[in-house]
Amino acid sequence: MLSVAKRAFSRLPVLRPWMWLLFVVLFAAAYQVRALHLDDRLYYWLTTPAVSQWAPGSLLGRDYKVQVDAKAVGGVKNNLSGLSYDEQRDQLWAVLNNPEELLAMSKDGEVLARYPLSGFSDVEGVTYLGDGLLLLAEEREHGLVVVPVPERAGALFREDYRALTLGIQRDGNQGFEGVGYDRARDRLFVAKEHSPMKLYEIRGLKSSVKGDFGLEIIDHEDWIRDSVFATDLSSVHFDERTGHLALLSDESKRIMELDGDSGKLIGFRTLNSDFAGLGKAVPQGEGMTFDDDGNLYIVSEPNLFYRFGRG
Repeated sequence: MLSVAKRAFSRLPVLRPWMWLLFVVLFAAAYQVRALHLDDRLYYWLTTPAVSQWAPGSLLGRDYKVQVDAKAVGGVKNNLSGLSYDEQRDQLWAVLNNPEELLAMSKDGEVLARYPLSGFSDVEGVTYLGDGLLLLAEEREHGLVVVPVPERAGALFREDYRALTLGIQRDGNQGFEGVGYDRARDRLFVAKEHSPMKLYEIRGLKSSVKGDFGLEIIDHEDWIRDSVFATDLSSVHFDERTGHLALLSDESKRIMELDGDSGKLIGFRTLNSDFAGLGKAVPQGEGMTFDDDGNLYIVSEPNLFYRFGRG
């Protein structure tokens, strides 16, 4: 048997040095294509219409200009995460995931108040539900906790509030990253970061919290497959004015705008150094929201704040 194997091996073609070099070059090129997401970008360039052709009133269809560029948030060293706009108070809410903390912030990126989150675990996402309620998302536990907007200083204790724990595909630090809420139809959109990426729609959440129980959970795997070309998802925003859904990818450095009913891709923006007059690319976008005027806000690791005005 050994001699047969030797004879078979001897008949294999011998690769010349230039063939080995060509193989190495092709392998390196393929690696760079994936590492830099060039295939994703080519897909978008071929399938996404130009900005001027986007639907009127789309979230990302106008020019943006950076107004606050990579501002270090005072008193925060690391782990700045989710972000949401509260139109009733005309301010922002953000979270830290280590140590767990809720931040009230101005639209200029100044911290207005801080609320420790006692008993919470790995809080990554926040969204304002209206009616004085916030929802906090715990990544590892897949927990969704509804808390009232704090009226006084002090800690918030998890055991005091109602929570929904889904426990879907738990896999360490790769769980729920972003949450966005459709108030008109009581729909909560929840993004799972990766391995695999997921987008869930939970219907009836706020009405269930108020006592009218009736939850429906939808896995939008087809939206991810057809409209999301990125390696991860870090934040979600639902826009009440347009009915569109914005998804942020920190690894791919882009925001994707989807129709909130069909999941159809409407457009996208990359957060590289050439976006909106940025000096440098957004390093690790973890939270994103829009206000009622269409201004865009982003928070990035470790402690950076961005605001983009709409042209």
